[in-house]
Amino acid sequence: MTAKARPYAPFGRLGHPAPAAPTLALIVLVFSAVPAIAHGVAGGDAAFLETARGVQFWPYLYLGAKHMFTGYDHLLFLLGVIFFLYRLRDVAIYVTMFSIGHSITLLFGVLSGLRLDAHIIDAIIGFSVIYKAFDNLGGFRKLLGYSPNQKLVVLVFGLIHGFGLATKLQDLSLSADGLVPNMIAFNIGVELGQLVALAFILTVLQLWRSTPGFTRQAAAINVLIMAAGFALVQMQLVGFWSTP
Repeated sequence: MTAKARPYAPFGRLGHPAPAAPTLALIVLVFSAVPAIAHGVAGGDAAFLETARGVQFWPYLYLGAKHMFTGYDHLLFLLGVIFFLYRLRDVAIYVTMFSIGHSITLLFGVLSGLRLDAHIIDAIIGFSVIYKAFDNLGGFRKLLGYSPNQKLVVLVFGLIHGFGLATKLQDLSLSADGLVPNMIAFNIGVELGQLVALAFILTVLQLWRSTPGFTRQAAAINVLIMAAGFALVQMQLVGFWSTP
């Protein structure tokens, strides 16, 4: 990694794909196609959570990690957040801001019983993906002459993402017996799953950045990320208006 963090990179004409660029493009395309598949807690996992009683630390930790791996909207946002962060220190700061945000609202949403419309929350999460890709493309600098405080933006969107996680659990009839430690375990699992996913994404990014075609191809990838965000928003709004 370079000694200095560069939040933006110039974009030129797209060239031939470098070895790592198709890999990242494939990741984004997969995320773009996944909206047809729900990433809520379902099947055997849902059945377990609805019948479990008492403290179930390790199962909840596992399910938290699994949920993050299938949380394509959260991972797309994080991909946008770290896309132009070159120092591990900067990655750690931004990911920490996101983690603080979603941890607060995940725990608060489930433990307080506060219920928000899942379609609206997920639509805002989709918008967060659009927002970050647009910022990576230099859109705010062109429109406003500056980029908003990104640490604050990531924290605020982290709060929204946490409510998105909470709505998935609120769809289930969770036992109040052991709920607090179980939710803490679930949140720890989410953080562990997030770290593993980030390690993979950062590895691909680092390989790609070492190639001469990075700055020429980065714009196209962020356009794909933005397109995936629009697909997420559209899917959720359709679901909202079609729900009786």
